[in-house]
Amino acid sequence: MEKWDILDSNGKITGKTAVRGKYFMRPGEYHLVVHIWVVSDEGKFLIQQRSKDKKLMPGEWAATGGSAISGETSFCAAQRELLEELGINCTQRFCKKMARIKKRNSFVDVWFTKSNADISGLVLQSSEVAQVRWVTEEEFRKMVDNGEFHNYGKEYFEMIFRFAKEYRNEFSN
Repeated sequence: MEKWDILDSNGKITGKTAVRGKYFMRPGEYHLVVHIWVVSDEGKFLIQQRSKDKKLMPGEWAATGGSAISGETSFCAAQRELLEELGINCTQRFCKKMARIKKRNSFVDVWFTKSNADISGLVLQSSEVAQVRWVTEEEFRKMVDNGEFHNYGKEYFEMIFRFAKEYRNEFSN
């Protein structure tokens, strides 16, 4: 049973919780979701294909991420999701929150971290992830344009590409 903290319209914890799948957010109620973008020193993105058994977006290429569980900070949720799904441990030193996006019933915190991991050494959570691969920004843009990647929206992707450059400039060797 996964519990979420319910947030108000300003992203503050209300003290109420919701059980995933058993509670529908009312107007003005939100829960916290994290997206984690892994970028390499070369500027490549580590992307993942969701398991075909997932209820939401089965088999789609999408961001690494998920919902924060009750009591968890945004960073801890990002760190946990990345470790659970891909076997990558991000540290606070190299993990940076670049944005918070208010959606219909969630706040999405967008995180970036760096890694040059060999994908053959990653430990994928099979219930969540079918496969991963490194792609250049050009390859990524083509996947978005061709509908091969989940459509988070044009503005979202432009933000991701801009933030990836900013992140790499800040954390380059």
